[in-house]
Amino acid sequence: MHTQLTARRELLLLLSLAGIQFTHIVDFMIMMPLGPQLTRLFGISFAEFGLLVSAYTVSAGLSGLFATTFIDRFDRKHLLLTLYVLFALTTVACGIAPTYGWLMAARIASGFFGGVLSTMTQTIIGDVVPFARRGRATGIVMTSFSVATVAGVPVGLLFANLWGWHSAFFAIGVMCMAVGALAYFSVPKLDAHVAHGKDKHVLHAMGQVLGEANQRMALLLSATMMFAAFTIVPYITLYIQNNAIMTPDEVPWLYVCGGVVTLFSGRWMGGVTDRLGKRETFQRAVLFSIIPMVVVTLLQPMPLFFVLLATTAMFFAMNARMIPGMALLTSAANPKFRGTFMSLNGAVQSFSMGIASWVGGMLLQSAPSGQVTHYWLCAVVATCASLLAYVLSKRVSMHT
Repeated sequence: MHTQLTARRELLLLLSLAGIQFTHIVDFMIMMPLGPQLTRLFGISFAEFGLLVSAYTVSAGLSGLFATTFIDRFDRKHLLLTLYVLFALTTVACGIAPTYGWLMAARIASGFFGGVLSTMTQTIIGDVVPFARRGRATGIVMTSFSVATVAGVPVGLLFANLWGWHSAFFAIGVMCMAVGALAYFSVPKLDAHVAHGKDKHVLHAMGQVLGEANQRMALLLSATMMFAAFTIVPYITLYIQNNAIMTPDEVPWLYVCGGVVTLFSGRWMGGVTDRLGKRETFQRAVLFSIIPMVVVTLLQPMPLFFVLLATTAMFFAMNARMIPGMALLTSAANPKFRGTFMSLNGAVQSFSMGIASWVGGMLLQSAPSGQVTHYWLCAVVATCASLLAYVLSKRVSMHT
């Protein structure tokens, strides 16, 4: 059952969900390029900084599991707005952190609330948008990743360079106020699922999700999809800077170019997904993504244009498979337990990202000259995960 909205109201809803995703993604991504400032300011090692980054992802994964205890028991709108306020407050807390311990605690808290928000956006799409338009709707919301890459991260870095690293988090907090206001007016009351949720214990809902082979297969597909990406993505900047492929001043162009391409291709991929089919589009995109992943991990010093061509192709490929992939996952969920399924999916994705980042870091080695070596091994692992995702996608069936 879907809540019927006018075309204008549905667009405003999708824009508000995209805004929520945007602030969550920028909050997550901004930590990586702030590494040099934070390690110098707090006097921490690269390993300690790695824990600071992974704490957000692990916390988001735990929140996904915790969300299964309540996400189908409350009105979606009220729950979404409450969590978003808490996310904004904890993000501002990151900006005022005076110590490494404070910042770690704030990152864990913001990751916790951000993880549930990510789950909520996908759940609301499944509740509101009819099956025939769900690929397009997913494409609009996931455009937030592109905007975060092309605008959010570079602007955050600009703020950090001009007024200190704190200002990047304060800017996210201000953005949350504007997005929250839009969500308040655009998100409809969504409580048709509540009666069902109150009748069944959360363990029953989880049991229903995990007890169905199709939904287990979908969760495994989700894990392999994220694992393939995050064995490579967290280490791009480290590799290209340490190996003198790009200078620190050139790094923002990596995000700008990658973001611009995915920004303009996101809605196109959503249309292709609805026209060609969610499964078929995903399978083609996941096979194509292997090529730029391998190329990026083998980059050597060369003209900037060719470096950006390779990195931008990888950004496009990652986004191109995420849009049909998420549409496929949302449609694989049993409508009665979609909130629980998407909560579990968020946890699975976050844990997969964390494990993949750890595996990627274990594979990398440092030469005496300071160069990063064995990055190509990350591509080998990512390729295996991508091929497994391709096989799993054939076995996942969809609900309308």
